[in-house]
Order: sequence, then C-alpha cells, then structure tokens
Amino acid sequence: MQSTPSDTILVIGAGGQLGLELTHELRQRYGASNVVAADVRAPKDAETAQAGPFELLDVLDKNRLEEVMRQYKPKQVYHLAALLSATAEKNPKFGWQLNMDGLFHVLDASVDLGVQKVYWPSSIAVFGPDTPRDNTPQLTIMNPNTVYGISKLAGEQWCEWYFRKHGLDVRSLRYPGLIGYKSLPGGGTTDYAVDIYHKAVAGQHYECFLSEDTYLPMMYMPDALKATLDLMHAPAEQIDIRSSYNLGAMSFSPKEITASIQRHLPDFQVTYQPDSRQQIADSWPASIDDSRARQDWNWQPDFDLDKMTDDMLVHLKQQVALSV
Repeated sequence: MQSTPSDTILVIGAGGQLGLELTHELRQRYGASNVVAADVRAPKDAETAQAGPFELLDVLDKNRLEEVMRQYKPKQVYHLAALLSATAEKNPKFGWQLNMDGLFHVLDASVDLGVQKVYWPSSIAVFGPDTPRDNTPQLTIMNPNTVYGISKLAGEQWCEWYFRKHGLDVRSLRYPGLIGYKSLPGGGTTDYAVDIYHKAVAGQHYECFLSEDTYLPMMYMPDALKATLDLMHAPAEQIDIRSSYNLGAMSFSPKEITASIQRHLPDFQVTYQPDSRQQIADSWPASIDDSRARQDWNWQPDFDLDKMTDDMLVHLKQQVALSV
C-alpha cells in the first residue's frame, strides 16, 4: 500500500528494537520518503539511515519536537521512545520523566498541529502482583510495582483522556515480550528470550536471569508489526478501547524455549541465575486474554514458539554467515 506524499509518518524512537523494524515496514508500505525516522542517536544500520529521512530528536526537547513536526507535517506519529522495565528501575526518576513527559510532548504537539493518528505502545507491565496471572483480562486489577509499569498505566489513562477531551485518535497495544533478530535486547525483563537465541547460534552457553519455569507472554516481531499496523489501519469506529488493548500470541518459560532451540542445536546448554528481574517477572501475567482485540479488529497471531524458533535461527545463522 502506497500513500500520497502528504501522508507523512513520523516514528519517534526509530532506533529501538520495535522502532527499527516498524520503520522498515512502514517504508515498505508507504514509501521510504514518506516515513521520517527520529531518534536521540544517529542510526547504526544503513537501512534506517539511508532508506529515508532521519532526524536527531530528543523527545524531551519539546521545541525540537515541534520543529520536526512543523517541518514534515506528519499525519501519523508513532511514539516509541521509552526507558524499559529493568533499566527504568535503575534510574527511576529519569524513567518517569522520559516515559511521561515525552508522551505529553507528543500528545500536545499532535493536538496543536492537527495530527490525525497517534500510536503509543503500552505493555503487560501495567499489571501487578494482585492481577490474575493466567489469561489476564482486559479490565482487571492494575497496580504495577515498577516505574515502567506505573508510567505505562498513567500513559494509558492520559491517551484515553486526550481522545475524550481533544478528539485525538490515539491507539495503543499492551505488548507482551517482543522477540526479533534484527536488534539486540534493550533493557527489558523479557530480553532473555532474545539473547538466548544469539547465544545459541554463537555456540555459547547461556545463563538466564529468570528461573526455568517463569512463564511470560511473548510475541514474535512479525506478529507485533502486524498487530500494530492492523490496529492503525482499522476504522476508528472499530476501536472501542482508547486506553490500550491486551495483546497476546504465546506464553512459555525459559525451559520451554531452551527445548525448542535444542530441536536444532541439541548441545545448547542453559543455566539459571535469577536476579532482580525475577521479581518483576513474577508480578506480570503468565498469559493474556486478548479477546477484545480479536473481536474489535480481528487480531490473530501467526507464530507459535516452535515456528518462531525455526525462523529466528535461520535469520541469525544468515547474519553470522554474512559477518564472517
């Protein structure tokens, strides 16, 4: 699907795990020149740097944000810049500042400059230790105990408020752990499920920072991209939830992902040394009820654990071969 040149899209946080792949997918669909990548650091990969426009942008710099938005006049903004769970716990005040002030800056500028749609990701981190862990409902007890989760829950409520008070078409998904082969982990509690594949392909032992039976909801990056774009392309009248939709695909433990990898690499070994991230993981859901997303805009994942493992290992082996 190609857009007209006036349908410019701005991706803030384009250098992150999700941002890299979403920027690429949007450029494939809308045309590279119509998708502006922005991040606080220059991109390391040539694909993002050379395929289309790029702007250095710290979302905490409101004047710079407005300058970029006035220059490109985006019709859609994907605001992905955030400090993730484990990193935010080490620097809580900055985590709150980046996650909340950045969101306010984007929402305010979008209202003032007539942006048609805003996408902002939430997370399963909005749930807490008193939330039902199995098949966690869309509407339930939510008392997060991490800075990241607190900021995401507050952000959900602000997104809904901007929709009600300003008519801003804000859309959001509560992502589970995201797994992809194009970027390394970025400071999240579910990062083990990315790093474990890299260690396996490199022929290295992996020491997991979660216990072997810790179940968490996970999603392969192609499904995350599909869900994000399906949501953004759905007619506004189908979007009944303006805080954030539960989103699910699969749930597994470190023990199960290890077994999935060992189908291909039987000598791969994992040991377990739980650290502070274990407590965070224990407060999150083990599985997600995403029936509202399936009902409202026909969400359906394509990948289960073994299908994801097969695809991850093929691509990571190709990367290793190309780097030799």
